[in-house]
Amino acid sequence: MSTCDHTSGVVYIHSSPGAVCPHVEWAIASVLDTHHGFRWTAQPAAPGQLRAEHIWYAEPGTAARLAGALCTWPILRFEITEDPSPGADGERFCHVPELGLWRARTGANGDIVVAEDQLRTLVADCQDVDSMRHRVTELLGTNWDEALEPYRGAGEGPPVEWLHSVG
Repeated sequence: MSTCDHTSGVVYIHSSPGAVCPHVEWAIASVLDTHHGFRWTAQPAAPGQLRAEHIWYAEPGTAARLAGALCTWPILRFEITEDPSPGADGERFCHVPELGLWRARTGANGDIVVAEDQLRTLVADCQDVDSMRHRVTELLGTNWDEALEPYRGAGEGPPVEWLHSVG
């Protein structure tokens, strides 16, 4: 894979039962076609649950494949980011058991990008300000952010992964 046909991202597993962790690692490894031992730490926001993160490098579209693989376990709380790359927007996926999966495109600075057709549909479908406000919060993933926030900052956080310069 050359440098122009790859991107990077991060998988954040915010909470997983211990018994599921090996399966989560296997699913991620099968998508990335590589094995990386995760360092799981306790998730104080959900006693008995574990958390981990993994930085990945692969072709654009990998975040969607990772999200599909992790949705096999609807009890997981996770986020996946994919950085923009030449010819491809970035993406962000969030999963919360009570809400399901949310997906959005992201710009170079990480902001959620709402497309023109999404805005046209929103304007056509919404009959009042309250329904428009509700749809905008859905497009921006507000409910997912609110549900995941206690899990993002809980505890000491995942371990730091040192990156080494190559070449």
